[in-house]
Amino acid sequence: MAMGGRNDNRGIMAEINVTPLVDVMLVLLVIFMVTAPMMQQGVQVNLPKANTKAMTTQEDTVVVTVEQSGRIFINKDEIPAGDLRGKLADMFASREKKEVFLKADSRVPYGEVVKAMADIKGAGIERLGMVTEPSAK
Repeated sequence: MAMGGRNDNRGIMAEINVTPLVDVMLVLLVIFMVTAPMMQQGVQVNLPKANTKAMTTQEDTVVVTVEQSGRIFINKDEIPAGDLRGKLADMFASREKKEVFLKADSRVPYGEVVKAMADIKGAGIERLGMVTEPSAK
């Protein structure tokens, strides 16, 4: 009568059965092959409105506004998009407090907002605030 783990011809079997290990590894390989491309792509999300406190503004506050149509304003004066950096540099050349607030329409492409931010920083502005609307609770 053969007992578990014994082979009557050779004694105790001391070999590792690798078949289950290979099966598990192949399943993991397939899972990683399927999920890896999904992890590299971006996920589209709708960003929420910000819950922030209202800011106190001073009279000399400079607000740069980017409209959906691409028009850019400094306070209430429209300027050509290419002149933003130069105009801000001239405005802040003699100012001690270099702070600008950026308002952008929610439908403005992200790249246009980033260009405006780069121009603002390129003009030597040290502080850039983003203006948002309070979210509905």
